Amino acid sequence: MEQPVKSYSHGEVLPPPTERYTLLGWLHKSLFSTWYNALLTLVTAYIVFVLGKAILVWAFTQAEWQVVLVNMRLFMVGQYPVAQIWRLWIALHLLAVTSGLSWGTMLGRRYRNAGLVVVALPLLLALFPKAIPSVRLNLVLWAALAVASWALGYTQRNRRWVRTLTRWLLLLYFPILILLVRGLGPEGFLKLVPTNLWGGLLLTFLLAIVGIGFSFPLGILLALGRRSNLKVVHLFSVLYIEFIRGVPLVTVLFMAQVMLPLFLPQGVTIDRVIRAMTGIVLFSAAYMAENVRGGLQAIPKGQYEAAWALGLNGFQTMVLIILPQALRNVIPVIVGQFIALFKDTSLVAIVGLLDLLGIASTVLAQPEFIGKQREVYTFIALIYWIFSYAMSYASRRLEEALGVGER
Repeated sequence: MEQPVKSYSHGEVLPPPTERYTLLGWLHKSLFSTWYNALLTLVTAYIVFVLGKAILVWAFTQAEWQVVLVNMRLFMVGQYPVAQIWRLWIALHLLAVTSGLSWGTMLGRRYRNAGLVVVALPLLLALFPKAIPSVRLNLVLWAALAVASWALGYTQRNRRWVRTLTRWLLLLYFPILILLVRGLGPEGFLKLVPTNLWGGLLLTFLLAIVGIGFSFPLGILLALGRRSNLKVVHLFSVLYIEFIRGVPLVTVLFMAQVMLPLFLPQGVTIDRVIRAMTGIVLFSAAYMAENVRGGLQAIPKGQYEAAWALGLNGFQTMVLIILPQALRNVIPVIVGQFIALFKDTSLVAIVGLLDLLGIASTVLAQPEFIGKQREVYTFIALIYWIFSYAMSYASRRLEEALGVGER
């Protein structure tokens, strides 16, 4: 007896093909659909196997990770005084609260898997056998604060006071961070810690946060200035962008560290870290301006005309209509610029600042760890990769939430 053929109406969604239900069907479609795809798959698998085996054998049987374990504090905070480390833990705990509230309030449960990874990582580090008890306690407390803040933000996200608290924490976190890291004066509760003692991942983070936080609005202003009808503003923006983009970042850093003091009045000095931050901000802003300008040029003229028809003035049109659409269109490019800026902070080691890469040179100069370049640079590369991938992941999730490329 023949089975009747099922028919589908015009608006009904057809079921997926059978090959999606079986592993063999997926392998055939994705990896072995043609003879050259099959050949490419086999060659790639062989290369991955050979390289992966060599890397794993070296990492688990030959590498001497003692150089990393002994110098972990140097890698993380440089020469920051041990007696003042508690201030950095407070800053991290406050970051856990801020991140947890923001995650729960704005994202809810959609991306809970990523949140679980962020929470699980410090817990795994706390289980490390050679971790100091105080470090273990702080890592567990960090994870607990992140989970509790997420729960508060998610369950109370419709309450006005929770959203207000989250906004204020996001706005004030950076000033509080600088206050905790630097201190107030030579004596007192928050003793001043000079910037020459900042180093390692701490200094890398501060350079990246300042660079991203200040270059982004400055780049937007430069992009708007380049499209301005005012000749003076337009000419200044064009000259600035083209000049900065025509020189490498190393040159800008050297000018900030060496040349800038020559133009200052006698007795006036600017901290070396502040000079490096300024150079990074000015350099990154020029590239950010071109990224934003590309987004502005992609907005059709009809958007301007619709805004004017509603009675909006030029400022309202740009801030409320044009700029949000332009920034949404160039989210991948902007985040790519942020990732590049985060990695480019390693160049400050050339001008004498002991960031993560500078600390690596210091560690390798220790007599008992001479010749351990592979272990040290592998560890540093892993740190850079983790944070770069985190920014890339957040970018993709933001694009999905905003429907970039879909609507």
